[in-house]
Amino acid sequence: MKTNRRAFLALSGAGAMALAFRPGAAFALDAGQASAMIENAVTDVFAIINSGQPPAQIYRQLEGVFSRYADVDIIARSALGPAARQVSTAQFAAYRQAFQGYISRKYGKRFREFIGSKIEVTGARPLKSFYAVTSVAYLNGRGPMQVEWHVSDKSGRVLFFNLIIEGVNMLATERAEISAMLARRKGDIAGLTADLQQAG
Repeated sequence: MKTNRRAFLALSGAGAMALAFRPGAAFALDAGQASAMIENAVTDVFAIINSGQPPAQIYRQLEGVFSRYADVDIIARSALGPAARQVSTAQFAAYRQAFQGYISRKYGKRFREFIGSKIEVTGARPLKSFYAVTSVAYLNGRGPMQVEWHVSDKSGRVLFFNLIIEGVNMLATERAEISAMLARRKGDIAGLTADLQQAG
């Protein structure tokens, strides 16, 4: 059950992050826009996993969805943690691309468990300077799960940058895994990038 719940995080991808926003900042984004973006993302994901395509094609298409709807730069940077401040622009770009593929493969391998399932968006509320979009995931043979998406237009586009599954901030899990991988490489970002290209 726990594995299934964690596997469901493929949309994000991954997981959870700490992002500082200015309190009281004016919203250019509204609840309708935030909800619509998540509904579009969910529709695209479930169309792919229910398509019957070979796994390799599914992973590639899911990577495209992740790139389209998630703030990959912020997610990848947050997962990398303090080391992100020490890498060159070129090193980060290579790591970011590897991270994007890693997330898509990692969770995409478990997506067949969710064929025929659905997610319903139930509302959105302002939280600090972003929106929290609430939804319920109905998985075959399992109880419904509460899923909350954090959505912002701070990067210039309406994107989700965090995912909370039944109170669990999932970037914390991904950040711990990336940290462990980096530690095994003794802080070598190029080594971490190579590992991510093969992992998932």
